Amino acid sequence: MIQDMNEKLNMPNNDANVKPAINAVYRKRLLMHRIGITLSFLAMSLGLFFLMWILFTLIVKGVGGIDLAMFTQTTPAPGSEGGGLMNAIVGSLFIVGAAVLISTPIGVFAGVYLAEYGEVSWLAKTTRFVTDIMLSAPSIVIGLFIYAIYVANVQHFSGWAGSFAISLIAIPVVVRTTDNMLNLVPTSLREAAFALGAPRWRVATFVRLRAVKAGVITGVLLSVARISGETAPLLFTALNNQFYSADMNAPMANLPVVIYQFAMSPYDNWRSLAWGGALLITFSVLALNILSRTLFNQKINH
Repeated sequence: MIQDMNEKLNMPNNDANVKPAINAVYRKRLLMHRIGITLSFLAMSLGLFFLMWILFTLIVKGVGGIDLAMFTQTTPAPGSEGGGLMNAIVGSLFIVGAAVLISTPIGVFAGVYLAEYGEVSWLAKTTRFVTDIMLSAPSIVIGLFIYAIYVANVQHFSGWAGSFAISLIAIPVVVRTTDNMLNLVPTSLREAAFALGAPRWRVATFVRLRAVKAGVITGVLLSVARISGETAPLLFTALNNQFYSADMNAPMANLPVVIYQFAMSPYDNWRSLAWGGALLITFSVLALNILSRTLFNQKINH
C-alpha cells in the first residue's frame, strides 16, 4: 500500500499539463473573436457614417426643392423660372405601375412552379440559373436589350418600352422571393391538404401560396423599391418628355431621367428640382422597405 502511494506521488500531474494548453487555446480564440467583432463594428460604423452623410446631404439640399409647385407644375423649359415635376411623377407612376402588373403574375407563377413542380426538373434548374443571372445583370444591359428588340423595331421611344425594361429587373426578385417563401411552408400542411383529397394545383395556390401571402407581397414591394430609381434602362426606352403625357405609347417623363438631366444643368431651379425629386424617390423607397418588412414580421409573429 505504501508502495502504491509512492508511485501515485511520483506520477506526473496530467491536469496541470492540460490546463495551460486549454487556457492558451481559449485566449487565442477569445483574441480572434474580439478582433472579428471590432472589425465588424468598424465596417458597420463606416457604412452607417457614409449612409447618414448621404441622407443628411439629401435632406438639406432636397427639402428646399419640395413644395406644392413640384406636384402641380410640369418641368420648366431651359432658362425659365419655377416649374415642377408633376409630369415626371405621373410618368414614373405609370411606368412602374405597368411594370408591376407585368412582373407580379409572371414572377409569382414562376415561383410557384419552381417550388411545387420543379424539384428535379431540368427546366426548373435552368429557370433558377437564369433568374440568378438576371438578378445580377447590369440594368443598362437590360435597357439596351429592350431597345434592340422593341424600340428599334417600332421606331420610337415609349412608356411601354420603359415598363418592359424595368419589369425584367423586377421579375427575378419576385420569382426568388416566392420560391423561397413557399419552401418555408411546413410539409405537414401540404400532406394534410393532400389527405383531404385536394389536387396539387389547389394545394399550391390555395394552401401554400395563401400561407405565405405576406412574404410574396414583401417580394413584390421589394421589387418595386428595386426598380423605382432605375435610370439607365429608361434612357434607352422611355427617354423623356418635357410636357405632361399619359400616352404610354409615346416618350414619357419619369423621375430618374429628369433627376439625371436636371442635376447636371446650369440652372439653379433645375438643380433644386433634381434634389427634391431625389429626396422624394429616396423616402418612397424607404417607405416601401419599411412596409414590406412590417408585413413580413407580422407574418412571422403570427
